Amino acid sequence: MQYPLDLSFKIMALAPQISVTDASGGLVFYVKQKLFKLKEEITVFADAKQTQPLYKINADRVLDFSARYHFTDVNGAELGSVKREGMRSLWRAHYDIFEGDALVMTIREENPWVKVLDGLFGQIPFIGMFSGYLFHPAFLVSRSDGTVVMRLKKQPAFLESKFTIEKQAELDEGRETRVLLSLLMMILLERARG
Repeated sequence: MQYPLDLSFKIMALAPQISVTDASGGLVFYVKQKLFKLKEEITVFADAKQTQPLYKINADRVLDFSARYHFTDVNGAELGSVKREGMRSLWRAHYDIFEGDALVMTIREENPWVKVLDGLFGQIPFIGMFSGYLFHPAFLVSRSDGTVVMRLKKQPAFLESKFTIEKQAELDEGRETRVLLSLLMMILLERARG
């Protein structure tokens, strides 16, 4: 993959859908979340026509504040998981990335004040719809030693969501895939925040 990666939500889609493209403009992932599911079930495809599934993301429980989301490949092999830290995420988004049961990385919001300002500004009638131009939350993916390996940042956009992922350190292919799937799940969970 050629970084940075660009993520964009489809504007008029009923079910949340994300296109992930690399620096050359090639499609890396196409994500579609199923509607009206009590238990999250997301399929990650290699193509926009949704004919080549690559990965599945499934919640371990029904609608829970601290659910764990498991990643599997197309053959059902376990790749890892991400878990939202419920109470910790009220002020600053916090997610833990696991390989099996071992905690290997975390995703944290870089500046929680951006979320607060975005939430306040977003509540102002008419003007609030422009908050996407002013406030751009960023998230850092770090190893347990504190080394930042990736950074995701929301980009200015009107009536849609656009994000950029920048690679900060080298990762093996398995960990890179696990981090990208974790960021996709986090974006789907945090998308209402700005």
